[in-house]
Amino acid sequence: MTQIVPKTTAKSATAKLEQAPLLAGFGMTKSFGDLVANKDIDFTIYAGELHALLGENGAGKSTFIKMIYGLLEPDQGHLEWQGESVTISNPQQARAMGIGMVFQHFSLFDALTVAENIALALPPDFPRQNLSQLIATKSAEYGIPLNPDNLVADLSVGQQQRVEIVRCLLQNPALLIMDEPTSVLTPQETDQLFEVLKRLAEQGCAVLFISHKLDEIKQLTSRATILRGGVKVAEVKTGDQSKRQLAELMIGAKVKDMQTQSAPKTSKTLLTVTGLSRPADGPFNVALRDINLSVRAGEILGIAGIAGNGQSELMDALTGEWRPSYANAGNMIQLGADDITTLSPAGRRRAGLAFVPEERNGHAAVPSMTLSENTLLTGYDLDNVVRGGMINYDQTLAMARQISKTYDVRQPSDDPLASSLSGGNLQKFVVGREIIKSPDVLIVSQPTWGVDIGAAQFIRTAMAELAKQGSAVIMISQDLEEIFQIAHQITVLNAGQLSGTFKTRDITAERIGLLMGGSLQADDDISESKAGVSS
Repeated sequence: MTQIVPKTTAKSATAKLEQAPLLAGFGMTKSFGDLVANKDIDFTIYAGELHALLGENGAGKSTFIKMIYGLLEPDQGHLEWQGESVTISNPQQARAMGIGMVFQHFSLFDALTVAENIALALPPDFPRQNLSQLIATKSAEYGIPLNPDNLVADLSVGQQQRVEIVRCLLQNPALLIMDEPTSVLTPQETDQLFEVLKRLAEQGCAVLFISHKLDEIKQLTSRATILRGGVKVAEVKTGDQSKRQLAELMIGAKVKDMQTQSAPKTSKTLLTVTGLSRPADGPFNVALRDINLSVRAGEILGIAGIAGNGQSELMDALTGEWRPSYANAGNMIQLGADDITTLSPAGRRRAGLAFVPEERNGHAAVPSMTLSENTLLTGYDLDNVVRGGMINYDQTLAMARQISKTYDVRQPSDDPLASSLSGGNLQKFVVGREIIKSPDVLIVSQPTWGVDIGAAQFIRTAMAELAKQGSAVIMISQDLEEIFQIAHQITVLNAGQLSGTFKTRDITAERIGLLMGGSLQADDDISESKAGVSS
């Protein structure tokens, strides 16, 4: 195991080495039946330290932080807090000790105000007489201002994260755990968050930071603990490691470079969307307004945006899960020269489209069905799969085996239940199931959401190879690094509207971030005509 003595800035390095850890774990072990999620993990974090916890999905990160936060009890090992042995039985005890946590998925009530949401999580003895003023003061102090009277439903995702952070700050934490905090933020919001975290560290608060984005790990943290298969495999100074080295420590294998995609030569347009609008289905849904886009053969179009700006509504409209009536003449979706506006999802698949929805469990795949049965769900129109109303099970099993072999799906048996696969392997199977049919157009939402570095790179490479073979790909993603890596063109979805379309090489992440946050108006966009998009 790589072992490097912790070191922060030159100014505080000597003092850091001399002081006791704020939190230390010794031999931390946790099993769930036969699955050993954490085994003999030793861990230290010091006051004022920005420390990363890295690992693939299933490496044991979530189990470990849940033991720190009192959500799980270790089977073996123990924790020390400020040099004293402790047992943390529940989150209330953790917060009382000074441990705060901001989860990846927010626990907020849309119909309540900021102040009401924060009040729900405060201990009973916390004074509430001037809570609104305290929220306004504390949030302004850290440069993340909040109006305590605003409804959470009216806040952006970045502002909702501020609510979670301020809720922790009001209790003056000595240790703040951040689980994938930037996955829903614009680049500007990420920079702002990092300033807050650095300021907290300067004041002596330790920050345990979990992220798959290795550029952020190197930008923010000084030391990293790396888990693989539930075991601690390395402890390194992040400044001494390249992103490639960190990734290879995480996956235990070499990481292949992926070449940036060159734009396709002149080719025909495969999918065109013109004037697509749809009303909001409920108070927390987003209306789509005059959506216009096109994608050509061999091209990958990346649609960037913060979650909750109409991505689900757009995906439903493109796949046919929502369809306008003929009376709404402004809506038009064309595949080549054919109008497919009112076709069902099955009809669109027959016409040459393939889809990968955001939610793999229950939407893209049925967990209680085998892989061959899940293959049948979208492949029943293929040759030799169904004849005369009878299912050819040998053919569906052969197809499932081909997908697993081609897309490196690691599975416990020949035809396992979908629920038995890890998230990354199930995602590879779902994406592979659609790509292997060589569709004219692949429409995919959040293709690598929640999967590890190795699986993410595999999926991106597969989409790029599909485009090289002449298909068109529309990729809806919150991951800007992913979009810039493989997309030829980028557009941004904000509040149900699309920005102009940009050549990837002609636009910066900072400008895309401004569009994602709604800071630029349509007049500020570099439209296709201004950017000189080639045809």
